[in-house]
Amino acid sequence: MATGELNTNHYPANRAAKVVQHYLNTRYGSPCRLFGLQRVHRGNAEETAESGRKYELEISVQEVISNSTAKCSAEVLFAIGGQSPPDVQTSSCEDISKINTTAQEEALYQQYHASNSLMSAESLPDSYGHIDPDLKPLWHLGSVASSFVMLEESTEDTLYNMAQVANVTQLKTENDQLKFNYHVLLHDMVSQEILHWKLLVTWSPAGGVNVLQREQMPKCHECEKPPNAI
Repeated sequence: MATGELNTNHYPANRAAKVVQHYLNTRYGSPCRLFGLQRVHRGNAEETAESGRKYELEISVQEVISNSTAKCSAEVLFAIGGQSPPDVQTSSCEDISKINTTAQEEALYQQYHASNSLMSAESLPDSYGHIDPDLKPLWHLGSVASSFVMLEESTEDTLYNMAQVANVTQLKTENDQLKFNYHVLLHDMVSQEILHWKLLVTWSPAGGVNVLQREQMPKCHECEKPPNAI
């Protein structure tokens, strides 16, 4: 692995920057707020003998629903041997907190909470890359929940994208948290593997997104890469 100033178009810088994207989604994401990596402006890597390998990054991220852009400075530390999830520290991300989705989240929550029928969907997006507008919040929520997995599973040798929600079902709940069972497909751009995960996800405007359970399913060697990986 190279040290010092990195080529921002090459894998090392982009792998580390993708980890920052997943971290931001776990901190700030919701069915109404989803972050994607837009650009790496600068990257630097250094070996830390006792801890692992540290990346210092300046990146732009896009909130894909509102099409807003914010710049962030971040440090990503990959532990020696990849035995623990990368540690992420961010700064200068004030613009992210200015993206206010409170009204949209409350309206969506009331819609799902008051409905007489539980939501469900499959193949988001479908084989043509299409997602019904009414189902996009379920895709966004699945993408945010997948960031919890991708953050934890990321190493210097991976580059994960959310590929598809294979299926999602809303579950009955006795508290204020909406609850969903997800089957998601994650694409590792390095190995070209499609990884299947089952996730139990809760969400409310007050409580945010939480992944209560996660389970990797057996690898599907015959699966092709679904459309529109993010």
